[in-house]
Amino acid sequence: MDAITDLMGGFAVVFSPETLIWVFVGVMLGTVIGVLPGLGPASTIAILLPITYSLPAEAAIIMLAGIYYGSMYGGTITSVLLRLPGEAASVVTTFDGYQMARAGRAGPALGISAIGSFIGGTVAVIGLTFVAPLLASVAVGLGPPDYVALAVLGLVLVSLLGTGSLLKALIPAGQGLWLASIGQDPVTGAARFAFGSADLIGGLHLVPMVMGLFGIGEILYNLGHRRRGDLVTKKVEHVLPRREDLRRSRGPIARGSVTGFLIGLLPGGGGVVSSLLSYTTEKRISKHPDQFGKGAIEGVAGPETANNASSTSSFIPLLTLGLPPNPVLALIFGALLLQGITPGPTMIETHPEVFWGVIASMYVGNVILLALNLPLVGIFVQLLRVKQEILAPLTILVTVVGVYSVNNRVFDVGVAVLFGVIGYLMRKSGYAAAPLVLAFVLGSVLEPSLRQSLILSEGGLAIFLQRPVAVVLPNGLALG
Repeated sequence: MDAITDLMGGFAVVFSPETLIWVFVGVMLGTVIGVLPGLGPASTIAILLPITYSLPAEAAIIMLAGIYYGSMYGGTITSVLLRLPGEAASVVTTFDGYQMARAGRAGPALGISAIGSFIGGTVAVIGLTFVAPLLASVAVGLGPPDYVALAVLGLVLVSLLGTGSLLKALIPAGQGLWLASIGQDPVTGAARFAFGSADLIGGLHLVPMVMGLFGIGEILYNLGHRRRGDLVTKKVEHVLPRREDLRRSRGPIARGSVTGFLIGLLPGGGGVVSSLLSYTTEKRISKHPDQFGKGAIEGVAGPETANNASSTSSFIPLLTLGLPPNPVLALIFGALLLQGITPGPTMIETHPEVFWGVIASMYVGNVILLALNLPLVGIFVQLLRVKQEILAPLTILVTVVGVYSVNNRVFDVGVAVLFGVIGYLMRKSGYAAAPLVLAFVLGSVLEPSLRQSLILSEGGLAIFLQRPVAVVLPNGLALG
């Protein structure tokens, strides 16, 4: 009952006129950037980070959260109509959604996506309401050895759950750990890898790094790798699915909700993994697997539900443990730090208006998304006419100005440009930036926790065998 009472306090925050506007702005902007191929939630949130600095903490995080789960549906539109995923998690939707559109059933494909997204998001936020406080109460008792185990588990899962090769995940992860070590030693205070630069003594900051990787880097890559698709139809009709479509989609939506919720809890999981797992599951248990890839509505309903559920449940490890499970949540982690809030077990006590406000906003945001996307899908389709040549220079300009405005340092602009080039080269070479960013964030948890553990044990390793979490996680991973 305490969770219900606290949630009512969150709704009181959300239903203030100013905050409610930011909920609407977040989900609307998320839908729009999901529609525009090449942007995506990571680059958009990276660009908007400096703007959130001037907003109240709860409004800033609520808006960014809305962009994240709103983009999941927006990416569906281009996947169905153009066979181009506007957002990475929507790539699975191209398998059957585009075939449905070619058969004149673009409306039902988009309609069932909206309904599945609403159900999956709602189921996940209900789970978030009750699981997050429970996990936070447990996390308060975690010590340095436990956080070492959690950070190592996160690094391993980031590498194993990536969609590319293991080597191409391990190399960026190693680079991220090295970058996290730049600056002063947390115990001795000695400068490491500063190369005589006073700016590097304080270490690299997350904001300019991610704005370069996901802002400048993504724009440069998309300019050089523009893809064109054939728009199946410029007019979407009969968005409400038929009774038969709803009957066939019930099982995939139910299973996708559970799958997405569980995958969202894992570091490195995210929408892509949950969508692929849902699609594979539906195809395996279907009585007509030969229909998949030819326009099966189950191949749209399940993955779309799963990626929205995972985008919601991924807030659990961020808010309760301070461990972001994917790059977008790492950016929101940075936004919280800009607001002077450190995510973790004590956040529910020290900043309840942010903690419960974010959760309550997801209930409201899912309703707004459903109300927007069913009747207005035809309007969103028109956004596909916007040219990348117009968006790219404007986006880079906003990114550079935004980086400078955070700390008013030209050095940060240089860092963003450098990582923009690095991000472009990584994408061009087939290396994902996600493991680098997540390893950078987890490295800031891993090193001090490891050092504290070794100090407590006077250099002995037995301390890692005396804590429940530190013992259970590695053994469970080995058994898995």
